[in-house]
Amino acid sequence: MRRAEPVAPADAGFVRRAVRRWRAGVMERADDAIAEEVPIAFVYNDEPHVVMMATPCDLEDLALGFSLSEALIGAPAELSGLDVHTLVEGIELRLRVPPARAEALRRRRRNLVGRTGCGLCGAQVLEDALRQPARVGAGPRIDARVLAGALAQLHERQPLNVATGATHAAAWFEVAGTLVLLREDVGRHNALDKLVGALVRAGIDVNEGFLVVTSRASYEMVQKAATAGIALLAAISAPTALAIQFAEQAGVTLVGFARGDSHVVYAHPQRIAETAEAGA
Repeated sequence: MRRAEPVAPADAGFVRRAVRRWRAGVMERADDAIAEEVPIAFVYNDEPHVVMMATPCDLEDLALGFSLSEALIGAPAELSGLDVHTLVEGIELRLRVPPARAEALRRRRRNLVGRTGCGLCGAQVLEDALRQPARVGAGPRIDARVLAGALAQLHERQPLNVATGATHAAAWFEVAGTLVLLREDVGRHNALDKLVGALVRAGIDVNEGFLVVTSRASYEMVQKAATAGIALLAAISAPTALAIQFAEQAGVTLVGFARGDSHVVYAHPQRIAETAEAGA
């Protein structure tokens, strides 16, 4: 069993600003924690690719996870170099990939600015936007009570959101329900990319656990998860119709409205043993 990572430092990813806070008709001056959101430029082999708005922490995880989940590289080893440059305007991630990958990026011409956590990241053609990932593997099988227990662990493991109330999280749990990794960001897609990068760097087998995200399950979230080989995705909010379609085609178990001891399974329910079934 892997031990969960220690909670991130309380000041990671946010700044403090003086505010006037009103409560019950009384004003007080206070320092408030504000989540950081800065432009982060991805530059592959000296060619600008895209600029994302993101929280500037866990950048190595973000660089690797984004490259993999967007199918810009096919394996972690293809990312042979990463330099992080902090500039006045933001942060530049300079990545090195094989020449063939760089040429493919040039053909895609995705050198555009994406909104916070933009899942399309400036895709210019439908083939890029609606890229269908390969089907995932067998994946895990968990008890519904394990999912409920996983959800109960999330709050205390989100230091950025506890401090600011402004970030999403993507968390990885073992089949038994132990929280192993969690990443946060102002953008839900960025949080997932950071987690994918962290999973790969930690050498974790994605067939032996499941993913929980504190956001809605848009099709891009399913697409990224499936590209990373993740077979079970649970979101605390609703999925979209396209997300369900992608999950069905990719073999992903898609759960929405996962809150407390309730949830809705939208695709491939075979990986979750409902309590009544498990006790039969």
